[in-house]
Amino acid sequence: MIAIGTKGRVERRVTKAMLAKTMASGALEVLATPIMIAFMEEAAQNAIAPLLPQGQTSVGSKLNIEHLSPTPEGMLVWAQCEVTGVEGRHVRFDVTAGDSQGLIGRGTHERVVVDAERFLQKCRGKME
Repeated sequence: MIAIGTKGRVERRVTKAMLAKTMASGALEVLATPIMIAFMEEAAQNAIAPLLPQGQTSVGSKLNIEHLSPTPEGMLVWAQCEVTGVEGRHVRFDVTAGDSQGLIGRGTHERVVVDAERFLQKCRGKME
C-alpha cells in the first residue's frame, strides 16, 4: 500500500549528454530542464515501485514544474519526492531538485498505477 509521506531520492552528476545545448532544449551548457524532470520522475517511480503488486508499475501522467536555477556540467544534482495524495490508482507527489548551491527546481507530479502487460498491449495496439 502506498502511504502519504513515502519518499524517494536520486542523485546524478551532470554530464555533457545532460546539457540543454546537447539535448537541443536550449542553447546553453547547463542542465537541461527535461533531464531535471526525468530525475524527479525517477525518484517518484523508485519511491513507489517496491510497494506495488507484482505485474504493476506506475506511469507519469501530470507535471507542473519550475526550473529555478542553472546547474553546470560536473556538478552533483539530486531530485526527491514525497507522496502527498493517493486516490485510487492516482498518486500525487511534491518534487524538488537541487545542487550544492541550493534548490534548482520544484513542482508537483502525478503517476498512475497500471497493469504493465495490459498497458503494453494497448501501446502495441497503436501499431496495428
